[in-house]
Amino acid sequence: MEEGQAASEKSVHESWRMCAGEQEYVQERKKIVLESLTSLGINCTEDSVPHIALLGSGGGERAAVSLVGSLYQMEKDGLLDSVLYLGGVSGSTWSMAFLYSDPEWSVGMDKATSRLIESEVELAEVLSWLGEKMKEEDFSLSDIWGVVTSAGIMKQMDLRHLSEDTRRNATNPYPIYCAIERNCYTDGPTAGKWFELSPHEAGFPELGLFVEASLLGSKFESGRLVENLLEMDMVQLQGVLGSAMADEGQVREYIPSHLNVPTSLLSAGGRYLHMYISFYKFVALIRRNIKDPRSLSDLDKLRQLLIETNRIHQGEFEGFQLKSFEEKKTLLQQWSMRQLALVETWSLGLEEGTFKTHVTFIIETVLPLIVQWEWGTTRNFLNNYDNSSAPLCLTSRETLNLVDAGLFNNIPYPSFLGEKRDIDLIIALEYSAGDMFETLTLARDYATEMTKPFPEIDEKVLEEKEWPKDLYVFEGKEKAPTIVYLPLFNRNNSKDADEVKERMEEYSTFQLPYTLEKATQLSEMAKENMKRNKETLLREISKAAQRRHDRQE
Repeated sequence: MEEGQAASEKSVHESWRMCAGEQEYVQERKKIVLESLTSLGINCTEDSVPHIALLGSGGGERAAVSLVGSLYQMEKDGLLDSVLYLGGVSGSTWSMAFLYSDPEWSVGMDKATSRLIESEVELAEVLSWLGEKMKEEDFSLSDIWGVVTSAGIMKQMDLRHLSEDTRRNATNPYPIYCAIERNCYTDGPTAGKWFELSPHEAGFPELGLFVEASLLGSKFESGRLVENLLEMDMVQLQGVLGSAMADEGQVREYIPSHLNVPTSLLSAGGRYLHMYISFYKFVALIRRNIKDPRSLSDLDKLRQLLIETNRIHQGEFEGFQLKSFEEKKTLLQQWSMRQLALVETWSLGLEEGTFKTHVTFIIETVLPLIVQWEWGTTRNFLNNYDNSSAPLCLTSRETLNLVDAGLFNNIPYPSFLGEKRDIDLIIALEYSAGDMFETLTLARDYATEMTKPFPEIDEKVLEEKEWPKDLYVFEGKEKAPTIVYLPLFNRNNSKDADEVKERMEEYSTFQLPYTLEKATQLSEMAKENMKRNKETLLREISKAAQRRHDRQE
């Protein structure tokens, strides 16, 4: 169907079952899983192939790098082909977008790792993409965050669309990308919060309301498609899926606690931090694409100016909490304006030429969005939709505000609980930095509210949250899935609780891009966790196959 063409025959579909496209893919994928299990010495038939989901947590670049490391080791250990689904939120979805750009990534993790280390994105490609997207009416900070993530961290500009993956064979696990709808998250029922995207469809699993993935962003009225518009590309999607900073509550976690910033000032504090990190990441991105000594020197000057200015602001932290509300607001605004003025003054002093033209374009593109703090929305396929299960927070708006799912749960359990995908075994890779086991207890509470089976959690285990083991098994009974839970920072790589905390701070979510050395160290840690627990994973995969077999009899 052509872009812009009216297409009233297309509509929202209601279902709590897998769509036909996913069912077909899963059936093909099971053949690969069966071969894998047989090679591992696990007895299984085509009818008793276990449904295994590998779930990556959020955590920015820490999660993105770690997931690649974990998957690399699983391939080397012959376990990756036993996985039916791969699900992610936030930083893990960055890795997923990167990996699935290769139709056969899961049988070539050496190639994927090399691409991540050796690839670079040309600045001209970034500028070309920004130039096209800024013409669109919904151009926002989500797009900026997407290009910084895609080009600056994952080192590729993936312009494909998610729906294009429907044409692929089942070489890789079936991908599920997760987000939440911000309006319902803030003021709506739990069933309206969780949002998932697959190559075949996008929608709200607890409401059973979906559209074809290619139609997300098109115009709907009362559940009928009225205008088919271009699907967002994977760069844009990464910006949406990792947009934790769009939520003021999340901003609080990035602002130093000693500042005691009132809730009403969170957006001002977030604007300052996002401005600083965006400038710094763009400097790093541009620097990798510049060879001219003069331009490199100019970039180094800007980077140093940003660092020095941030140090000045840190010096002004003293006494911040003693200031009045208005004084705090004024100071945060002054910090932001000081950064803006610094960058603009620096750019004016550049020598005329291509470099200055590129820099000026970026500044003129990024600064207005940061000042206005505009994060992305997408057209709402449930606008004026007449359905008793759809809450008013969705049906009364022309746009959806899809943001980072980690705000709700930093591991995508909601998409893999219940009868729809009927999961036997969840391998949960915990890359979060914060309250360990929180994702697990949140999932338990969610399952209780949504009346879905969930394994029992020993309360004594939760007491180990400050210094966790490297693996926990929460055994599922009857229809509840077994969960294998693997914390990244644990007793095997941290001598005590203090070192766990130090590692979380060293690899904090909100920081400048990792050096190659730092990223390599983190990846090796993730690999080692998987390698060390290979036998336990094999045992649980075998038990899952047996459970599936027993249920079929």
